[in-house]
Amino acid sequence: MSFFMKSSSRSVHEERRWSAELPTTQSDLCMSLTVWRKSLVMSCNGFTVINSDGNVVYRVETYIGQRPKELVLMDGVGKSILTMRRNKNLRFLDTWFIYGGEIGAHCISTKRSEEQPIFYVKKCINILHNNPNVLAYVYRGRSTDEKYVYMIEGSYSHRSCKVVNEAKKVVAEIKRKDAIIGGVSFGVEVFMLIVEAGFDPGLAMALVLLLDQMFS
Repeated sequence: MSFFMKSSSRSVHEERRWSAELPTTQSDLCMSLTVWRKSLVMSCNGFTVINSDGNVVYRVETYIGQRPKELVLMDGVGKSILTMRRNKNLRFLDTWFIYGGEIGAHCISTKRSEEQPIFYVKKCINILHNNPNVLAYVYRGRSTDEKYVYMIEGSYSHRSCKVVNEAKKVVAEIKRKDAIIGGVSFGVEVFMLIVEAGFDPGLAMALVLLLDQMFS
């Protein structure tokens, strides 16, 4: 399958202090990304994400047959942007921490501030919730004691999801590609990620990865 991909030395995720909300000078336009549920590395599963110019802007690679405890979102040249780590507490199934950069024992520095989680994502158990459309909640840091900052609703299996903030404003959306480009069916392996102005596309893609773990 060809997406007219180009190699790119630039990332949509610039060097900066990490924040989900971008200054308008950095992100003043809605971003449309094509997400391909396939790694470019033959021995791996994963994702390849292409922007409207045909550049690979995000990559994810996991070994085939592995149910990963950790996922690393990389930019187009392989630099780690965000790390998602499954909660080790078995009471909290399908809950993940999101960290900035790359973490773990293989990292040289073990005392960096980036090793503190920036977000905590919790799968919603519908039988315990009044709204069956809610898939997951996103909290700041490690705790769920405070109100969520983002909520994900819809159906990941149908590739129809919305990420909304506390004000119920849509900040990112997953759509089937054949629902946008008429006459061509891409199935569920290729879909669109629409990121609204002011929301970090790296976090949006990280949430896609966690939905894939929770609902695939």
